Amino acid sequence: MTRMLACSTAVSLVLTAQAAFAEVTPAAVWGNWQALAASAGQQLSFDNVAETADAVEVTGLLITYNDDLGGSFTASIDKLKFADNGDGTVAVTMSDSYPMALAFPAEDEGPSAMKLTVNQPGLLITAGGSATETMYDFTAPTVSVVLDEVKDQAGTVIDTEADLVLTESTARYFVATSGDATRLDSSFAAAAMTLNISGTNPDDGGTATVNVSFSDIRGATKGNLLGAEIMANMATAVNNGFTTDTSMSFGAMAITADITDATGPTAIKGSASGGDFVLALDKARINYGSSLRGAQFTVSGAQIPFPEVAVGFAETAFNVLIPSTKSETPQDFAFLTKIVDLTISEDVWGLFDPGATLSREPATFIVDTRGTGRWSQDILEPEAQMDGAEPPGELNTLDMTQLLLRAAGAEVGATGGLTFDNADPMTFDGMPLPTGTINVTIKGVNKLIDNLIAKGLLPDDQAMGARMMLGMFTRPGAAPDEVTSVIEFKDGGLFANGQQLQ
Repeated sequence: MTRMLACSTAVSLVLTAQAAFAEVTPAAVWGNWQALAASAGQQLSFDNVAETADAVEVTGLLITYNDDLGGSFTASIDKLKFADNGDGTVAVTMSDSYPMALAFPAEDEGPSAMKLTVNQPGLLITAGGSATETMYDFTAPTVSVVLDEVKDQAGTVIDTEADLVLTESTARYFVATSGDATRLDSSFAAAAMTLNISGTNPDDGGTATVNVSFSDIRGATKGNLLGAEIMANMATAVNNGFTTDTSMSFGAMAITADITDATGPTAIKGSASGGDFVLALDKARINYGSSLRGAQFTVSGAQIPFPEVAVGFAETAFNVLIPSTKSETPQDFAFLTKIVDLTISEDVWGLFDPGATLSREPATFIVDTRGTGRWSQDILEPEAQMDGAEPPGELNTLDMTQLLLRAAGAEVGATGGLTFDNADPMTFDGMPLPTGTINVTIKGVNKLIDNLIAKGLLPDDQAMGARMMLGMFTRPGAAPDEVTSVIEFKDGGLFANGQQLQ
């Protein structure tokens, strides 16, 4: 987590620094840009700076950044110009293209280095305001990032080509400074984005081509950035006021992939109606989530015994919210994962149910929980993230907002809540002593058992055992083929409908 957040912050600072801290004069814009770069841990060098009454032109600018993990970033911009617009604003323009180079810490997998070229013809940045509160407006007809070279961990160049293209991009940044702190409030939009990747696997000679496109991309970021020394340790940063809150959404998405290996060619096609992403971090919380809606995917290939496999779903989502720092009192957390109305092609069903005995209705799986707990140590500290280290903490309450499993004509649902006594970890074998109730409803299970018996997938004796267990721990519900159960944790024991199980 620390590596991801540190790298994301560093890259965002490098990119937004291209129009940092304007004032009403070009000289002030250039001076404040250098100050921001230094506060972000970047080093600047340049061949020449030419100053006139209404403009500053920088040539041969080199931006470098080195992190504590062994990674680095460089960008080389031939020409950067700050020009007075005559209306209290400053226009910032730069070379239509410039190279970037990234080096990554040594890892068992992944690249060791990349070389990229950024192309941005027609990019215009307009800055206005004051030295401490500045607004920046960006417009760019087209921005592309082209992969020029990528090396593996051994330093060998990998046969890979890639490019990322944004069209009709706009952005607005509001930057306010106070001492070493920088407050950022930004938004951006693009009509479309495409990503194209192709390459050859050096191990087996296999090839792959992947094309992804998105429409109507929108995003926003709010945050408070601190000096480079504080930002080097994320736990220290959040405890001293670092915050970031980012959201992004997109409209229609499409993907195609063609892969060829020793087994033959494989083709993948997919689409979705939209999706979103969130990432937030401050002294109180870490929040990460993503979703995808209206998705359809097909896969065909030599290893598939029918023309293609088709999979679709109405929605899939994941979200996790946890405390970010240690606390003496319980803090909120939440966890959500779900896939709604999952379908699969009839060819797949036909492999094990050609007579359509089982229900083909879409399947749904939802786990939605929230509660309270606390860390006794800052989990963003490097020591807490060492291999094998367990972040210390305790669970205080757990509310099961929804647990739902619906498939093959049957449905299991549960809701309820528990509290935990962390002073008693022995009664339930290492788990804090729970107290509370969970209500369970099961529908269609007997019909499903009958269908599984008919298909020969469930032996009679196992079916009888399943029905006996249902009879012992459930009660008839309000509808046919519906049973319910009340699971209680009380007095140090576990009960189902009043019957003690432990």
